[in-house]
Amino acid sequence: MAQNQRQQKRGGNRDQQSRTGDPDLKDRLVGINRVAKTTKGGRTFSFSAIVVVGDEKGKVGHGLGKSREVATAIQKGIEDGKKDMINVPLVNGTIPHSQEMKYAGAHVLIRPASPGTGVIAGGAMRAVLESAGIKDVLAKSLGSSNPHNVVKATFNALKELRSASDIAQLRGIPVTKVFNG
Repeated sequence: MAQNQRQQKRGGNRDQQSRTGDPDLKDRLVGINRVAKTTKGGRTFSFSAIVVVGDEKGKVGHGLGKSREVATAIQKGIEDGKKDMINVPLVNGTIPHSQEMKYAGAHVLIRPASPGTGVIAGGAMRAVLESAGIKDVLAKSLGSSNPHNVVKATFNALKELRSASDIAQLRGIPVTKVFNG
């Protein structure tokens, strides 16, 4: 079976460029939850959607949207994700160093990988890493599999990454002497 047929069979390509309004930004839907609220008149259903937004060039953000309709919840998640975008330092398509992070019950570990490895990560972590533009990385989710906490732990791990030029600058070493890029 060809690659396109496999993607169509599994539900198609998950990144949606048209919903963000910005041609550079792409969003990936991580998960949708249906929430039921019991009222005097019966049950009222609403939806919450967690979305990851990124330009695949080092900028990434995540957001949570809640609404009565799925499409509106996704749109609100995208708008929320655009507000807290961060820059991720990339070195030849991978991260500069290993990073381990916890958020609530989620515990994630990300490591740089050699070119050609690809993104070795599952579910929620994959969405964040691919949206950030990381091409080669080894990642493992060790704790809770709750997508909200896994996304936040991965996001915090990416926030803590520092490039060689940042470290050289902190130490007072001329950047051109250590790292030229």
